[in-house]
Amino acid sequence: MTAARRDVAIVAFAQTGHTRRTDELSEVEMVMPVLHEVLRQTGLKTSDIGFTCSGSSDYLAGRAFSFTMALDGVGAWPPISESHVEMDGAWALYEAWVKLLTGEADTALVYAYGKSSPGSVRDVLTRQLDPYYVAPLWPDSVALAALQAQALIDAGDTDEPALAAIANRSREDAAANPHAQLPGARPQGDYVVRPLRTGDCPPIGDGAAAVILAAGDRARELCARPAWITGMDHRIEAHALGVRDLTDSPSTRLAAERAGAFDRPLDTAELHAPFTSQEVVLRKALGLGDEVLVNPSGGALAANPVMAAGLVRLGEAAARIHRGDSDRALAHATSGPCLQQNLVAVLEGDLRG
Repeated sequence: MTAARRDVAIVAFAQTGHTRRTDELSEVEMVMPVLHEVLRQTGLKTSDIGFTCSGSSDYLAGRAFSFTMALDGVGAWPPISESHVEMDGAWALYEAWVKLLTGEADTALVYAYGKSSPGSVRDVLTRQLDPYYVAPLWPDSVALAALQAQALIDAGDTDEPALAAIANRSREDAAANPHAQLPGARPQGDYVVRPLRTGDCPPIGDGAAAVILAAGDRARELCARPAWITGMDHRIEAHALGVRDLTDSPSTRLAAERAGAFDRPLDTAELHAPFTSQEVVLRKALGLGDEVLVNPSGGALAANPVMAAGLVRLGEAAARIHRGDSDRALAHATSGPCLQQNLVAVLEGDLRG
């Protein structure tokens, strides 16, 4: 006899104001305010949290096991149940979700942070590439995104004015987001790598985010309108760029199918699309029409803290459900070049039998 699956929800979300530089702050000082805020929203204390999971990258910090220092912001004494993923915080949320599904905890704290300002993030991200054939050539993240954008243009899926319209819409929407780094429409600027202009690319900046998950009745106690995670899945494309169709994202489509995204209509989608061209790919893979509100927060084009931007997408989607602005939302996170790894979650305001 199979036990019924537990209901798990996001009950609180907080993020920093995302800025170009935070030279005056350590990672601990950047993370602590958002940790305090999500606990304040729920009335929980650190000792009430059953599991803690974080996402970050030692490559950004430039030192091994840098995430252990960030635990000073959580408070690891008395001892806590804790884990870490060297990925965007969306994958840390996935681990915490599974932990709650197993019944090993009733509440979880998930946080993520990234400081891209100290170094060249375009160079740092080359470390994600195949180490034998691609990484030695040093193609940076913008050059690879431009390769994808040109493939979309050649296929007739978009053009430069359409990409500019995506950038304009996203940053206009971000004008209502007090945490955005680039709120308000702005000129597309010069080419960075053709066909991508400055406006087609995400800002470089620092930021952090945190959410609290809770199961069943505990979630209902902590939040007036929990954002129930009715499905979540993540998939990966082939590592070799040459064997992939860069104009499509079958891993996103499969993750969305497994998460139940196509079962009923969606009203909102928070897509982790750092480049305008990647929104084109994701919209096609997910079959999103004009009836779905895409990135009302401004998305990664308005604020892209590396290792936290995916968790922010989940948090923004959940926050809309908390406020009653959405009933069924999709949240997407990505990692790697040209949408290599993709996670999709479906959040609902009311559980259906």
